[in-house]
Formats: sequence, structure tokens, C-alpha cells
Amino acid sequence: MSHPGKWSPPRMKGSVVSVKGATKTWGKLKALSSVDLTVKRGEMFGLIGPNGAGKSTLMRSLIGTIQLDNGKIQVMGMDPSREHLRIKAYTGYVPESETPPSFLKLDEFLDFVMDARGRHPHIRGKERWVDFFDLSSHRETIAKDMSKGTRQKLMLCSAFIHEPPLMLLDEPFINLDPIYQRMVKDYLIEYVKDGGTVLLSTHILSLAEELCDRVAIINNGSVLMTDKVSNIIDQRGSLEKAFLEQVGYYSI
Repeated sequence: MSHPGKWSPPRMKGSVVSVKGATKTWGKLKALSSVDLTVKRGEMFGLIGPNGAGKSTLMRSLIGTIQLDNGKIQVMGMDPSREHLRIKAYTGYVPESETPPSFLKLDEFLDFVMDARGRHPHIRGKERWVDFFDLSSHRETIAKDMSKGTRQKLMLCSAFIHEPPLMLLDEPFINLDPIYQRMVKDYLIEYVKDGGTVLLSTHILSLAEELCDRVAIINNGSVLMTDKVSNIIDQRGSLEKAFLEQVGYYSI
């Protein structure tokens, strides 16, 4: 995998993501409550939970856009509170709800992304992903005039374009049709086989069951359980059953 040239390569031994005692409160709402989590190199790790469980808060804290009240986070050996720009240079991030700046055209946005990640636009890499997502016909379209599906493809394109060693993907399949869902899933599977690491936040349990090596179930800001998907299926029958038991939908 290629890397941006502005910063030295990060440490990729051991845990790629390490979260210890992460706590974040918004007023009276405790979004994160002493969360512990590790993501190993070369795995696809699923963070699953209902809406409002704390998934997006945790994802945003990993790239430094949210500062914790307490706890410690390391991403590729870096502290998001002090090295957020360097982390972003080595991370492909898709937020849950943000869209590209409404006034930018496709090429303008992708060139901006590449500059922000520490190197000039990489034409071959850019064209690869524009073609992958069939975005050529939208080069002159400003983001606010794109469909939701096209904007989501553009956000995924911006995450994949610099071939980072880590992907932080928050509901990445939203607004994608079944064909592109399959294409993105196949790419992520190959990406992990090639040594990449993925932290996938989703409330679509079938996706987590299909793609992830391990999952953490989170609700009300707390991690309720972490295990291999294969172990969960062996012990509980399905990831859905384990999830519903853990969040209290029905008794264990």
C-alpha cells in the first residue's frame, strides 16, 4: 500500500486501534462510558449497536474531531488529540451523515482530499476510484446537486483514494444500491487480505455477520460484549440473537 509523503509512516505493530476507558458526556447524556476496545492489524472489526448507542461518537474521537472527557486512545500509535492531521493522512474515513462541501465539483473535492492527506492528487489512484464508482459523468456536477447515492460513492472514493492502511467506516453502505454494496464489500474483503485494517460501524447486523472477524456490541455508550463472530454464532445461533439479548430486547 502506498502512503502519503508529508508524514513518516505510523507504527503498525500490535493493535492498530486501542481505546482504554473512553468517556464522553454531552450535557446529561453519557455518549461513551469507560469504553475499552482494540482492533488488530489485518482484521475487519465491527462496531454494532442501535441508533444513539455511541458508535459515531467513538468513530469521531478516533480521528480527533471529538475530544474525550477521560480515557486514552491510540490510532496506529498516535494520539488523536495531538496528531489528528497525521492520523487523517493514513486513514480512510467515511462519516455517518456528512456530505462533500456543497459548492465543490467532484474533481475539486477529490483534489482537496488528496492535498489534505499530505500529497498532491494521485491521478492514477483518483481515476481508479472514479471509474470504480462510475462517477465520470458527475465531474462537472457540484455536490449539492448530486443524488444521495452519488454523494455516498464520492465519500467512499475519497476514503479509498490514497490507499490508507486503516479504514474507519461509519455506516458506509447507506444509500448504495445492491450492486455497489456488493462491489464495496468485495473490495474491503480483498483490502483486509492484503493487510489493511477496517473498523466498520453499522447497525445492519447481516453486514457485520458477513464481513467482520470480530464485533463489539455497544449500547448507551457502553461496550456490552466483544467476541469473534464465529464464536457468537456457535454459542448464540446468530449475531442477531446475541445482539437482541445484549441490548435487552429479550432476556438472555
